[in-house]
Amino acid sequence: MSQDLLEAASKPEPAAIPDGVPEKFWDAEAGTLRTEALLKSYLELERRLSQRAGPPAPDAPEEERQRFLRALGVPEKPDGYAITAPHDLLSADAAINARLHEAGFTPKQAQLVYDLAAERLLPLIADAVREVEAEREVDRLRAHFGGDEAFRRMAGQIAAWGRANLAPHVFEALSTSHDGVVAMHGMMAKREPALMRAAEQPAASQEQELRVMMRDPRYWRTREPDFVKRVTEGFRRLTKS
Repeated sequence: MSQDLLEAASKPEPAAIPDGVPEKFWDAEAGTLRTEALLKSYLELERRLSQRAGPPAPDAPEEERQRFLRALGVPEKPDGYAITAPHDLLSADAAINARLHEAGFTPKQAQLVYDLAAERLLPLIADAVREVEAEREVDRLRAHFGGDEAFRRMAGQIAAWGRANLAPHVFEALSTSHDGVVAMHGMMAKREPALMRAAEQPAASQEQELRVMMRDPRYWRTREPDFVKRVTEGFRRLTKS
């Protein structure tokens, strides 16, 4: 059969595939997108992405769990955490890092644990240590003055004398330790006021140095005798200057 040339010439040319449209989504005969195929492909892609973004199922293979942790940034081993110590008393601890790694903590989350410990726990520990040390100092003073009742009576006299004769900052410094209280008692007994309220203030640099020493753990925590003595003698010298 011969082809009808006129009919063939009258048929429209197939619509060209738009740029960027894969051939499998294009119906050349109709000149339109294959919407069903496109929708099916999109739903499958969305399903796969949601599986990758979320944590693996509890019964998922360990390999899949490890792949997910690596994607989050969790190091392969606990020693992969680069912890910046927020305080001298809080350096990186291998046992703690192992626990954090087992729980799937990222480096940022692990650092936050140490930072929170420095921010919240250290002040509580310092307060507890100060309370224990203060009680020990009181026990020493009770023994020095001959018992609880004797010290109670003497404490009132020393406090009254100190507030009346010493500058506030000197009284505050001396009243926080056994040696300081004993020194005030000795000055009171000898009528040798350390620093009268009207007297000239001690050199700022010397006073500041002593206050820094009082914040040193060797003074308020371990109570190293030589170090405590240096602080006490320093205030004694200031009061006689």
